[in-house]
Amino acid sequence: MASDLAFYAQRSFLRLLYLLMIRLFGWLTLLTRGDTSKEVEILVLRHEVAVLRRQVARPRPDWADRALPAALARLLGELLGLGHRVGEGTIRRILAAAGLGPAPRRASPTWRQFLTSQAAGILACDFVHVDTVFLKRLYVLFVMEIQTRRVHILGVTSSPTGAWTAQQARNLLMDLGERASSFRFLIRDRDGKFSRSFDEVFAASGVRIIKTPARSPRANAFAERFVGTLRRECLDHRLIYGERHLRTVLAEYERHFNDHRPHQGRSLRPPLHDPNEVIDMTAGIHRRSTVTELISEYRRAA
Repeated sequence: MASDLAFYAQRSFLRLLYLLMIRLFGWLTLLTRGDTSKEVEILVLRHEVAVLRRQVARPRPDWADRALPAALARLLGELLGLGHRVGEGTIRRILAAAGLGPAPRRASPTWRQFLTSQAAGILACDFVHVDTVFLKRLYVLFVMEIQTRRVHILGVTSSPTGAWTAQQARNLLMDLGERASSFRFLIRDRDGKFSRSFDEVFAASGVRIIKTPARSPRANAFAERFVGTLRRECLDHRLIYGERHLRTVLAEYERHFNDHRPHQGRSLRPPLHDPNEVIDMTAGIHRRSTVTELISEYRRAA
């Protein structure tokens, strides 16, 4: 058994040495390259990372993937240079020496508790960008009703100006009609495309604007989740030719999302589900293709 352990240890060491040598030669190659080629490679890598983050919920790195970052992290730690060994015990001793106790309990509700308790009166909005086959970037503005998960695709444009976003807000309030008075909050991020006039349209209707902290997508989790769902189920599988084509695709997906798609937060019911609907379990099953033949819907035949 000792010989087997020695063999595996030697093989692991050789593999790690091989990986380090590959990295070393790669870094040496980078030293001879120009700044332009490096910048192009960084742009490509950033695009690949963005695509992978949309497709992989949680990466599973192996030991080799962890080995190099772990070794380099020791060179980047500020506390290491000061003689501190970071750990729970170290942090506890530093806080105790400074006379600081544990963090106090929240006197106000958490963000999740706020969203849960006020869901009936909350709207969430965001932008989705879509690149066409002709390398033109389009922006899609949408709003979601948090309680029902109903989505409103407000508009598509290549130039989301302040006047344009404000007009989309007016159109939404007109479509909501009397229901507009039931909403008290609108959650949005700090994107510059949301102008002051956009906020004023909602403020005039008694809707308070809540801006999420910078670089905190989880604070607007419902809108971010819809963006991911829209890409995974629709946009990642379609080549978009222009604004007209995109509007057609989004209109079909909006109908599918609101009228048919099941949601875990609604007990696998769609946003516009009628609780009084009675389904005849003896009726046959009808299949319907939607979203330009991309998605199949199944219903009991009437």
